Amino acid sequence: MATALTFTYRGKDATGKKVTGVMDGPSEAIVSAKLRAQGVTPESVRQAGTGLNAEINLGGLFKKKVGLKDLAVMSRQLATMISSGLALLKALTILSEQSENELLRETLDQVRKDVEQGLSLSEAIAKHDTIFPPLFINLVRAGETGGFLESSLQSVAENYEKEVKLRGTIKSALTYPIVVLIMAILGVIGMIVFIVPVFKNMFEGLGGSLPAPTQFLVILSESAIYWLPTLIVSLVAFSVWWGRNKHQPRVREVVDPLKLKMPVFGQLITKIAIARFTRNFGTMMRSGVPILQALSIVGATSGNYVIEKALVNVQESVRQGRSIAAPLADEPIFPQMVTQMISVGEDSGSLETMLAKVSDFYDAEVESTTEQLTALIEPLMIAFMGVLLGGMILALYLPVFNIFTLI
Repeated sequence: MATALTFTYRGKDATGKKVTGVMDGPSEAIVSAKLRAQGVTPESVRQAGTGLNAEINLGGLFKKKVGLKDLAVMSRQLATMISSGLALLKALTILSEQSENELLRETLDQVRKDVEQGLSLSEAIAKHDTIFPPLFINLVRAGETGGFLESSLQSVAENYEKEVKLRGTIKSALTYPIVVLIMAILGVIGMIVFIVPVFKNMFEGLGGSLPAPTQFLVILSESAIYWLPTLIVSLVAFSVWWGRNKHQPRVREVVDPLKLKMPVFGQLITKIAIARFTRNFGTMMRSGVPILQALSIVGATSGNYVIEKALVNVQESVRQGRSIAAPLADEPIFPQMVTQMISVGEDSGSLETMLAKVSDFYDAEVESTTEQLTALIEPLMIAFMGVLLGGMILALYLPVFNIFTLI
């Protein structure tokens, strides 16, 4: 059997649209034949990574990640094509060719190959759990099992679209204070490093003693050669450590409860976590995912360790045949309204409807709280910058008031 090689190709599909990609095969001729069978007219088929075609590929370092918006668009398109009677393999082929995200395009192409070899869609996407979240995989599996795959994909799309909107709301609230804070820090460092030494030399020529605030700035400026590199290295080291360990249970167990107790943002973070929990839980219940399996998944998708830990107790309660609302009522993070509505939903057999109403309510609450915080933070940040930079300028000009006396 010939060894499979990797070839890069460039060509046009049946509509005349240019397509590029990678395909395995024993020879250029066979790869070209496969492309034609898929409706692609090859213009160039070359073996990757050999001779003059070998490239230093830095694209992998900067390859765009697959975001929730990409998954939402892909899910809605796939659901539309399946409900229109298009075969799954053909739908996956179309999606893998037209996806704007390169990583998702390559992943969907591999999923198509796995389905072509006999795997189910849920089994194929489960092999790429770094791309497709557990919520996505389990909803697809439930849809396949129950025969309502297009409905499950629509639920995924709606869920992720709401999550994208929620994240956009949060980012819009945090962008302004973060930018202002960075500008203030850079302004302070710039004054200490470049402006304070100029004033220091001028004051030394006049003689006399400097006021305490000015002397403090001079000391900071003279020691900047030591503390500034240390600060930069510490920030970089912490960023690397945080990126690798922020999802570790031992870190989340300490950090997540502190987030909920923050004076300004704690209330917002709590509402965000509850909105995610109720929305994801309602989506999985509506799509037919078993309740114990759903509870094990939605804890991780809530984004907060406190809720994740609380749902462990809920799982044990359900496993023993008891209700969901009772153990939730014992957890202080869940407001009474949430537990009462879940209890009513359990009693009336409309739990998924109640969860949807709670999630809609908290989505609106997050948006309202974000607007209030934005209106509050803007004047506070302006005042902060004024006090910080104004105080430094005043400290630099204090000796000027005594300049005529010194002369």
